[in-house]
Amino acid sequence: MLISLAWKNIWRNKKRSSIIIVAIAFGLWGGLMSGALMMGMGESIVNTAIDRDLSHIQIHEKNYLVEKELTTFIPNSQDVMAQIQSMSGVKAVSGRTLIEGMASSPTSSYSAKIVGSEPEKAKLVTNINEKIIEGSYFETDYKNQMVIGQKLAKRLNLKLHSKMVLSFQGLDGSIVYIACRIVGIYKTESALFDEMNVFVEQTNLFRVLNTEPIIHEIAIRTESSKAMPITDEALKTKFPNFAVQSWKEIAPEIAFLSVTMENFTYLFVAIILFALLFGITNTMLMSVVDRIRELGVLIAMGMKKVKVATMILLETIFLSITGGFLGILMGGLSILYFSLSGINLSAFSSSVESFGTSAILYPFLPAVMYITLTIMIIFAANIAALMPAWKAIHIHPSEAIRTY
Repeated sequence: MLISLAWKNIWRNKKRSSIIIVAIAFGLWGGLMSGALMMGMGESIVNTAIDRDLSHIQIHEKNYLVEKELTTFIPNSQDVMAQIQSMSGVKAVSGRTLIEGMASSPTSSYSAKIVGSEPEKAKLVTNINEKIIEGSYFETDYKNQMVIGQKLAKRLNLKLHSKMVLSFQGLDGSIVYIACRIVGIYKTESALFDEMNVFVEQTNLFRVLNTEPIIHEIAIRTESSKAMPITDEALKTKFPNFAVQSWKEIAPEIAFLSVTMENFTYLFVAIILFALLFGITNTMLMSVVDRIRELGVLIAMGMKKVKVATMILLETIFLSITGGFLGILMGGLSILYFSLSGINLSAFSSSVESFGTSAILYPFLPAVMYITLTIMIIFAANIAALMPAWKAIHIHPSEAIRTY
């Protein structure tokens, strides 16, 4: 009976109840959309970093992490990569030769990270080949082919098919030069990455260095993100003499950002609910004041005060849940729509590139967040009901009937 009575009491003043329900709905909708955008941005930063160059797991010679020297390479790297490829959970493996050097054009020069790889294997681990905006990804007949970032090309005033000279210290300490032809220009989500990294074929590096194949970094792509922790532990057990790191260990700031975005969403919604709590409390207090005579009569007729308090609590919960349900429904549908179509931020591409996120943002929220949000709404409703309920149970029937 109390449930039915509480629901009817909400709609005795349709205008007042409708206003607070709409306020709750739009407040939650805004909170959910903001949170979904933040989580979408965090997820985009993580995914683009993994796809761009991090991969899921990397392996180095332990001393390479201390001093990134050309001579600090992984011994028996070909055998190591073959063993890794045969492991469960591993999707693809790519060996990289990493050299710090200088990139020079006829007009300027700039420090660059020279990345030597096998293009066909690199395609399976990273997506640089999909980011080509001019030319191709090592698909021409030119000798000493090179792929560079659009940012570096602009800095050095170079274009497709231009020649660029790379210089770096060789294994014997001498300076080595190699003239390369630009066959592709790429553009990723990170302007800093585009400015610093140039890609060449490993065989050309080995030739000018006059050495057998040397690998400084083994990049590993797992079957899925869920398989990554298991594969990471297996690799650390199998290769204890190497530095095996997951992407979270390589870039802890990105992992921290991803967790922070989720926590921010909860905090943001909690702040919105806290602000709405005052509106709900005010609405219920007005409702109690309007019905003081009625409540006084009920108490005088023998209705226990605990039932009066329960009725006020149910009214507050129904009011909050109705607005909360509409807000969650609006937010869920909006997030679903934009998660499929995406939000185009290309007008702010220069800004989003500094964060390393894609210009097309896909907001999302995990399902558990909707459940948590429902619990938060009920909790807020109970808090909001305290003052109106206290007001109701402290009504003196004689005064209420006589005065109001």
